Amino acid sequence: MLILAPSDPILDALRTFSFDGAVTEEIERDGLRYFVNAFWTSAQRRAHSLHEVSYRACFKPQLPEFFIARLTAPGETVYDPFSGRGTTALQAALMGRRPAANDIFPLGALLCRPRLGPPTISAIAARLASLDLTGEAPAPDDPLLTFYHPDTLRQIVALRRHLLSREPDATDDWLRMVALNRLTGHSPGFFSVYTLPPNQAASVTAQRRINAQRSQKPPARDVKTLIFRKSKSLLTDGGPPPHPPALLTTGPAEATPGLADASVALIVTSPPFLDVVDYAGDNWLRGWFAGIDPDVPRAQHRTTSAWEAFVRACFTEFARVVRPGGFVAFEVGEVRGGKVLLERNVAAAMAGLPFDLLGVMVNRQSFTKTANCWGVGNNAGGTNTNRIVLARRRG
Repeated sequence: MLILAPSDPILDALRTFSFDGAVTEEIERDGLRYFVNAFWTSAQRRAHSLHEVSYRACFKPQLPEFFIARLTAPGETVYDPFSGRGTTALQAALMGRRPAANDIFPLGALLCRPRLGPPTISAIAARLASLDLTGEAPAPDDPLLTFYHPDTLRQIVALRRHLLSREPDATDDWLRMVALNRLTGHSPGFFSVYTLPPNQAASVTAQRRINAQRSQKPPARDVKTLIFRKSKSLLTDGGPPPHPPALLTTGPAEATPGLADASVALIVTSPPFLDVVDYAGDNWLRGWFAGIDPDVPRAQHRTTSAWEAFVRACFTEFARVVRPGGFVAFEVGEVRGGKVLLERNVAAAMAGLPFDLLGVMVNRQSFTKTANCWGVGNNAGGTNTNRIVLARRRG
């Protein structure tokens, strides 16, 4: 494993930068160099309004912004092979770079594409006004009535039918994206009765239990009003500036033929962490609305050795698509209360590939001592860090 000399300019930048004025702690541990500090704010709402789309296990926009600003120039391609809601791609577009995003679940493109070139609020209003969402009354035994008032479900089904009946234009694409993020939640801004946060859809059985515990029934909601209200909120800061055309693909991260050799200046991504998140269970309702199967093959690994082999296959592909001198920022978060430090597996997976391991950034937000970074003395709710393996493609 190669650890670069202390005079490397990228490492010097990490040493001297601080979001809140604190001194960066540099630590050698188990053959890795760590840089520990608060490198960006944890407050998502300080980011561009277009980022306000819910998705499970996504990082804050400030993470890709940090790397894009320091490691790329306008017009260069920034890529996320595990794009989820498209945070990296959107931030790249907002900063005048070429967004490239891939996800094995087709939902990723549906959430990302509309925000890279959104319609005007007047176009959204006109399209909503033109839609007839009366539809047919749902059957009395429809399980979705566990979540929705009959009148609301009738509107949702009519909107779904409209979106699936034709090739959507940019405005329909936007309406679908917003509706996907209003399906369920725990406030009157969502179509549903009170339920789990919008990035996790409860099962019908679980929702019946929630309804019984809270003695609640689904209230009537006006779908058009809620879509328009959320659209106005998302467009508060406007759309992205002019940027190179986006490249959005769907498929496994370890095989991306749509990306040309040596075409990427920077990868910023966060892969699935072992089998921590049930993406299919979280997104079953979104899958239904969008007409896609949420149960696609995903990288869900029970052991760190299997996960490490998967990461190596991904980095083998990254070696093809990242240009010489380009970078990979590979965020591995925290697993099992900080007891499993996946950056070690990433370092091992990179062995023998044309990458220099620069170090591991630990962006900490809410603990009082460095020991928290290693699963020691965690806060009651676990530590709160981003852990990013930073690597550079050799020429």
